[in-house]
Amino acid sequence: MQIIGIYKAYAVPMDFYWRDLLYIAENVFLNPLPFFKYFLPQEYLDLHNHYAGDGADLRIWRGEATAHPELLEFMEKGETGKLPKILHHWFHDRINMEFAEACMQAMLWHGRDMGWGQFDGYLDSDEYRANADRAIKAYFKYNPPMLALYKLFPDMFLEQCRMMSYTANLGLFWEIMAPVFFEMSDIFDEGGFKGVPDAMNFLVNGIFAISGRPIYHHVYIRGRNVLKSFPNPKASCWLYEAALPYVEAVFYRTAPFRGTKSYNAQAGQVPTEQKDFHYGILYADVFPVGSAGIPPTLLMQDMLHFLPPYLVEYYQQHCRGEDDMLIQLGITFQRSMYCVTSAVIQALRQALLYPLDDPNPKHLMANRAFFEAQIDRFKRPEARLRDIQSQEYR
Repeated sequence: MQIIGIYKAYAVPMDFYWRDLLYIAENVFLNPLPFFKYFLPQEYLDLHNHYAGDGADLRIWRGEATAHPELLEFMEKGETGKLPKILHHWFHDRINMEFAEACMQAMLWHGRDMGWGQFDGYLDSDEYRANADRAIKAYFKYNPPMLALYKLFPDMFLEQCRMMSYTANLGLFWEIMAPVFFEMSDIFDEGGFKGVPDAMNFLVNGIFAISGRPIYHHVYIRGRNVLKSFPNPKASCWLYEAALPYVEAVFYRTAPFRGTKSYNAQAGQVPTEQKDFHYGILYADVFPVGSAGIPPTLLMQDMLHFLPPYLVEYYQQHCRGEDDMLIQLGITFQRSMYCVTSAVIQALRQALLYPLDDPNPKHLMANRAFFEAQIDRFKRPEARLRDIQSQEYR
């Protein structure tokens, strides 16, 4: 109940995240003063999700392909009532896109050290540089000062292009996860899941079914598509280029959350290797993290608006009331992300290794070695798996 309820609460803001990430990557692009990048135009609210609605490439969710009704209602009224969009923005009575951008930045920063897929390597290729150069010159065609800056600092602009490509990457990842979570919520409401294993099987099958979805980044400048990252769709696939990098960078690694704790790098309190970072949601201590401006807390605030009634009732009965609800849903979210991580691990085993009932002992040993390597990451002293499985942790 908790896991599916939090998936529903996560999916509604996620429906905004993926749309706005694509808008930023495709249209805002290199705007040096992107004041209105979180003001999603109607065109992107009406943009059809490829995995929902009647015209879906593969229909995962039975609902509509355009923006979710609960999202549209919240965008109009928020907590403060019907006000101009700019006032909702200034009052922070809105979806916190800062969380989505923090996830994207974690993927960008850890990208070269993760070893999954071809996406990050492609961003260093001559082909990508040539495409990015054409896009930068087209974007600043009528802005001589910016073109002069580009001539002086080409790598700075190229890095911004790479960041926009990762922005599109994350948007395409969440475009799939939103309908998966919406459908899981609907199935649960209909009494279709008998327990966590049923939900896990649906999640694994959903991830595996769309694992080959191409990842791309298009940039539209004055109505023309001038940047086509990954022009060959067969060169990339969703599982390796988006899902695995997201889980690795956001669930496991990220970086120390600013404002929660002081770290002494010289004393070895921060790992010297990025692969050893352990600040992701799977390791996060929700209690000190739950303060203003911290990315997971921004997400908790977003999810708070869309909690299903049964989850609100549960928190009121079994926890410390409404004042404690952010922390409680943060712990529930952490539980649910362990389930997503488990599903991705199973999908990866299914893609790379052997069936669980394979009769060949060598194949079973290969599966075992793979799973042991994954489980070792949960045995770190920072891991919260044992904590979150206990009701006393609340």
